[in-house]
Amino acid sequence: MTTLREINERCSALYEDLNFGYAREWKAAKPGRKVVGHMPFYVPREIIHAGGGLPLGIFGGGDQLEVIHGDAYYQSYICRIPRSTIELAVTKRLDFVDGMLFPSICDVVRNLSGMWKVMFPNVYAKYFDVPQNYRDDIGGTFYINELNELREGLGKLAGRRISDDEIRASIVLFNENRRLVREVYAFRAAQPWKAPAADVYLLMRAGMTLAVEEHNRMLREYLDAADKADARKRDNCRIVVTGAFCEQPPLNLVKSIELSGCYIVDDDFLLVNRWEQSDVAVEGDPLANLAHAYLHNSAHTAAKYEDTEKEKGMWLVDSVRKNRAEGVIFACPSFCDPALLERPMLQRVLAEHKIPFVAFKYAENSGQMQPIREQAGTFADSIKLWSVQ
Repeated sequence: MTTLREINERCSALYEDLNFGYAREWKAAKPGRKVVGHMPFYVPREIIHAGGGLPLGIFGGGDQLEVIHGDAYYQSYICRIPRSTIELAVTKRLDFVDGMLFPSICDVVRNLSGMWKVMFPNVYAKYFDVPQNYRDDIGGTFYINELNELREGLGKLAGRRISDDEIRASIVLFNENRRLVREVYAFRAAQPWKAPAADVYLLMRAGMTLAVEEHNRMLREYLDAADKADARKRDNCRIVVTGAFCEQPPLNLVKSIELSGCYIVDDDFLLVNRWEQSDVAVEGDPLANLAHAYLHNSAHTAAKYEDTEKEKGMWLVDSVRKNRAEGVIFACPSFCDPALLERPMLQRVLAEHKIPFVAFKYAENSGQMQPIREQAGTFADSIKLWSVQ
């Protein structure tokens, strides 16, 4: 029986390893294996897996990496994640990666994809665009073409064509992963004292490094061990954290929020494995199925266009209600244009529905957590003292 402590220690080791030892060993274990890195937000990992590759989440250097060389490539008035990602590359921590995907998050990531092609011409690099029109005949057609282009590029990397059956088999595995991830989030929302947010975060980060088959086993083991945990329930405030879909917060920031008297019952820290909100269909054209899931049942975020004013922000209200949250914390990276531009619109919707909220900014290398902890604690106290129950 795997214990919670063993799972947490494994996840922590993977999180702290900026040399990506697991991925290096996975690649070396069998000739011809390829590792394809990807930035946060969303990429169709099924196609990488179907081509025999390992999808590897590249989420910057966090607060463990001092950025020296990376600062020479980007201005100081943008977010930190592109600079720390460049730092990982030029210090040869990513010298084993065969490909890099840059999803459609913002202009900074778009520019990073072009920079990667110039700096590392022997590495397959692609800016992976996604539709902003959600009609099947427009956005769907565009996205299927984009997926086909990705399949061809990854097929050349693998040295063979990636078949429909291989993609279907991968969809089955990732459907299981998504179901287990949803089960972990549902368990945390029901009993957050048994599933601390920092532990769940590390568990999800592990899934950005491990092979999906291994992560599925880990998720099942975690659910079983957490259910048996003897943890004391506290009178904490239940909150939703939003705005951290790209540059990730330091782990100590996540811990500080809960130490301040808040239970995090929903978040958008890692949307990659929660992007499709239900299973992707297996029968039929697998690329059309991936496109349909993206268009009609995917996560909401500031980097995704909402086509009607009526829909704007209601997903956040729904999350508060579904998870019985008492308030929302906007935790956005400094200089994150998508998150910071959308925040006033989301705050207006929350105010209309009388949902308390507070906001602060961070960088992935933030070191001073006491002010954030005090701000979150004051927010939790105000909800407990003055909110209408």
